[in-house]
Amino acid sequence: MNSKESCRSELRIAVRQLSDRGLYSASKWAAEQLVGIEQDPAKFTPSNTRFQRGSSSIRRKYRTHEIATTPIAGVSYIATPVMEEDELVDGDFYLLAKSYFDCREYKRAAHILRDQNGRKSVFLRCYALYLAGEKRKEEEMIELEGPLGKSDAVNHELVSLERELSTLRKNGTIDPFGLYLYGLVLKQKGSDNLGRTVFVESVNSYPWNWNAWTELQSLCTTVDILNSLNLNSHWMKDFFLASAYQELRMHNESLSKYEYLLGTFGYSNYIQAQIAKAQYSLREFDQVEAIFEELLRNDPYRVEDMDMYSNVLYAKECFSALSYLAHRVFMTDKYRPESCCIIGNYYSLKGLHEKSVVYFRRALKLNKNYISAWTLMGHEFVEMKNTPAAVDAYRRAVDIDPLDYRAWYGLGQAYEMMGMPFYALHYFKKSAFLQPNDSRLWIAMAQCYETDQLRMLDEAIKCYERAANCNDREAIALHQLAKLHAELGHPEEAAIYYRKDLERMESEEREGPNMVEALLYLAKYYKAQKRFEEAEIYCTRLLDYTGPERETAKSLLRVMRSTQSSFPSMDVEHFPP
Repeated sequence: MNSKESCRSELRIAVRQLSDRGLYSASKWAAEQLVGIEQDPAKFTPSNTRFQRGSSSIRRKYRTHEIATTPIAGVSYIATPVMEEDELVDGDFYLLAKSYFDCREYKRAAHILRDQNGRKSVFLRCYALYLAGEKRKEEEMIELEGPLGKSDAVNHELVSLERELSTLRKNGTIDPFGLYLYGLVLKQKGSDNLGRTVFVESVNSYPWNWNAWTELQSLCTTVDILNSLNLNSHWMKDFFLASAYQELRMHNESLSKYEYLLGTFGYSNYIQAQIAKAQYSLREFDQVEAIFEELLRNDPYRVEDMDMYSNVLYAKECFSALSYLAHRVFMTDKYRPESCCIIGNYYSLKGLHEKSVVYFRRALKLNKNYISAWTLMGHEFVEMKNTPAAVDAYRRAVDIDPLDYRAWYGLGQAYEMMGMPFYALHYFKKSAFLQPNDSRLWIAMAQCYETDQLRMLDEAIKCYERAANCNDREAIALHQLAKLHAELGHPEEAAIYYRKDLERMESEEREGPNMVEALLYLAKYYKAQKRFEEAEIYCTRLLDYTGPERETAKSLLRVMRSTQSSFPSMDVEHFPP
């Protein structure tokens, strides 16, 4: 990787250039990475920069090995491209237009620049027209269908923008920002192949525009497409690949990339949040919780990504922590989709599902494409037994992102509730294909196969085996495998799984009916196999329980004593009551 000082210098220029063109989210991202670069101890001390967190638990946790700041073997980075500016050509008209643009008066800004030919002016005029079209499209959607309804509204500026930007590209007079805007237009019109080509041209010419990388990533729906991109070897490519791997569910590859980037951006809150996302997908909730706690200590007014933190607190049933988080984001910015989702999770955990739906709807008014809100609202409707509404919410989620396994899983649950296992199985298969390492999805499929309508027990066994190999935290798969093998007349296989389930329960110090069932089956199995010493062990353990299993154990011991003369002498009548 380039030296830290080189990255710092490049990012400083990028922050100004991106902000100067109204690409504020990309400018913010660049600024966050700028301050995320480790400071030189010879020049900076903890007293003058709050990012000197040398004992950061997150950095220490994910720095599995010391990473050099020079390129790894076989990797060489291209020289940083330099883009010429044309401030003199743009002049005062550009400053006036930019002021209108910042005040969201897009049409007015575009009108001021109608006769300006500087590259910055051309981009700002076209970008202002594009945003004006997007603004009008949003208004039409609300007017025609309501805030949560579907609409055929389109951006009416796309046709003229495509014509102009295409001409500029053919003439070779378009700059990297114009290419980015052209890619946006092509993406909205469904020209994905040409859009990818144009975005690649943009990021190769100007690699610091994170917005362009993000849009390019949205068009890379498979690993083959990602690998086919002809990208220059710049350090921004590492950020792109790490994010793309995450979206393609290649979580270990993503973590590896982010660990590498920590060699230079050791104090980047963005990287730490992305690591948390990958760990969340791997269901490592304790590690995710630790990362977000550290993030909030360093950036107490952070709202982005905090909805994921609330999901973790919800799953772990941390009432007080989720209440504190909901209060914090409410006081920081209550009209953010993330804030509304956090508050919705809080009410859901309290069992107030109607209130929860109110906040998820509010999140969707703020951002109709906010997938988490659609999915979580579907969950709430399932809890309220409003299955049609749940199906509609889940379908809206998969319309926005067909790769969202949670929505497909929700659809499966909804149809399962309606007693339609064939439909449920179809959606569970989709979710398992997208998230093959989640044991819950395989268990859901297995339970569908077990229903009276299907009774495909061999297929159910295959699904439970997949679940058992995917770290089944709920310990459902092993027990069900044992029961199914016993039901199908496979005593040896049943005994193997009952023994595995028993060992797991012992290691986790869990008691319950599953343990009694396992002990009883193993006692009978080893008695039938004439392995009396092993059968005695399980019978003796059953004597500690009350109920019919205790009497069964006594009976088994009597039979074994009378059958095997060499069986150790014992008086079963004098076992403790």
